[in-house]
Amino acid sequence: MKRSTIRSIIVLAALLLSALLVVQTIWVMRAYRLQETQVNYDITKSLKLVSKEIQYHLGDSTYMVDPVKQIDKSTFVVKILEPLDPYYAEQVLTREFKNQEINLDFEYNLYDCFNDSVIYTKAVYINQGKAQEKEDPSIKVNWKSEDGHYFSVYFPNKSEIVLGRLKFWFYSSLLLLIIVLFFAYTISVILRQKRLSEIKTDFINNMTHELKTPISTIALSSEVLMDTQITGQPDRLKNYAAIIQRENLRMQRQVEKVLQIASLEKDKVDLKLIELDVHKMIQEVISNFTPLLDEKNGHINTKLMATNCTINGDETHFSNIITNLIDNAIKYCEHLPHIMISTKNKNGNIIVEIQDNGIGLSPEVSKLIFDRFYRVPTGNVHNVKGFGLGLHYVKIMVEEHGGEISVKSKLKEGSTFCLKLPNK
Repeated sequence: MKRSTIRSIIVLAALLLSALLVVQTIWVMRAYRLQETQVNYDITKSLKLVSKEIQYHLGDSTYMVDPVKQIDKSTFVVKILEPLDPYYAEQVLTREFKNQEINLDFEYNLYDCFNDSVIYTKAVYINQGKAQEKEDPSIKVNWKSEDGHYFSVYFPNKSEIVLGRLKFWFYSSLLLLIIVLFFAYTISVILRQKRLSEIKTDFINNMTHELKTPISTIALSSEVLMDTQITGQPDRLKNYAAIIQRENLRMQRQVEKVLQIASLEKDKVDLKLIELDVHKMIQEVISNFTPLLDEKNGHINTKLMATNCTINGDETHFSNIITNLIDNAIKYCEHLPHIMISTKNKNGNIIVEIQDNGIGLSPEVSKLIFDRFYRVPTGNVHNVKGFGLGLHYVKIMVEEHGGEISVKSKLKEGSTFCLKLPNK
């Protein structure tokens, strides 16, 4: 499937799921407001029944219009015409709330309407089955009736009963959220697997190209050697034999690199740690690149300033680390390669920086270059030789030596690889 098709499907699915989440959120908010209205209605209904019962208890048959008034989200005021026994009020309130299944703690305050002052206050904890008197009122209501007394009822946890009636909506929203997260995770896995598949395909193509060249060279040289006329030309015979040997060693190194990475992935790293002189190792590796640099008219400058340049390391693997980094600096350069290698000490570590003037890396590529099989795109799959294993190998081996590797790069302006290794 084409990348554009996959992207379109993902975007469409994401938009649909986002729309579904928005709709679900709107419905939950509406359900909350509806349930809040219903709870207010139930409380108001209960308080009207309480008012009616209190008036009947006091022997007052006067009909009152709208004896209950809600003054904020959690406070209700009930008007009565006669002085009221607070303990009787508590009994009636508790019983009526229980009948209406309003299992909420509440505070009620009795007011004297003539001076609008609290004459009694009490907190009732329904769930704990106890009441607690309070010296100072927590609620003061500036709402006066023209005669009689009134009391207020305050529900500090009123939102709990509203939320309790929305369990279905919350569970359905949670299920929808899980589905969305699972979708996002699935898409992430699919894209990761697709990218890995593309990288592996690229690796196979490059491996085929890398092995095909020496095989073709060996085949051609072998045909020449089979010619009976060459037996009388020892120099030519020796030259073709050297070509076969060189190409055979080249194939052997490539195969060993693949096998080496495979063993590293299985945690089979066996380092032979000895005391290494980093400066000496760098100079030896540089000397190996002299013929290639002469061919490309390039050069390597050094600024080895570290006063302590010894580490505990594996000679072969450390040499391979420097070799891979210099090799990449030369391969990924579109003009004359100029490389600067510098060292310094910092906080008990030796810092090795390898700076080049190559093609550079974008921020996106910089995050991927240490992945296995990843190769920096250059427009042609065979434009630069390699399997995409070098930097992955470098990262593993640096970490096995207890160090860190990082890269600073800017597209078209070169790269700087920084190694930090603990000193001995």
